[in-house]
Amino acid sequence: MLVPFDSLPDEARIWIYQADRKMSEDEIGTILPKLEEFLTQWTAHGANLKAAFQMRYQRFIVIALDESQASASGCSIDASVHFIQGLEQQMGLSLLDKLNVTYYNGPHIAHKSLADFKKMAKNKSVSKNTIVFNNLVNTKGEFEEYWEVPAKDSWHARFLA
Repeated sequence: MLVPFDSLPDEARIWIYQADRKMSEDEIGTILPKLEEFLTQWTAHGANLKAAFQMRYQRFIVIALDESQASASGCSIDASVHFIQGLEQQMGLSLLDKLNVTYYNGPHIAHKSLADFKKMAKNKSVSKNTIVFNNLVNTKGEFEEYWEVPAKDSWHARFLA
């Protein structure tokens, strides 16, 4: 069951998929109805899942699930991953690679491999105050408070001197 993102509680579970590049308006126009259709039909053991999504900065797909009514099962999580894999293939995107870092480079959003980000940290091209996207947040409340944070306040801090 698809609901507005803002209607979900702060405890709602979150999955963040970051694209390896900025998506075009046409690509987003293709993705949005597919997301709506998938989440409208998303179930766990026959129970409708109360879910929502957001697209952020033409780079991130954020799926939220209110597990107070029905929790995601292994099969329903697999279904969502297969859905995202399908988007990757259809759109020529990488959405599941967790070994990439997305951060602000001035007013722009940059995307680098983790290895490149580590090199940039070593060379002081990024600092503890660089705003990064912490895609490891688990809940909607964490997403709203701790998704865009200085690197020093995220798992990225381990790479900074």
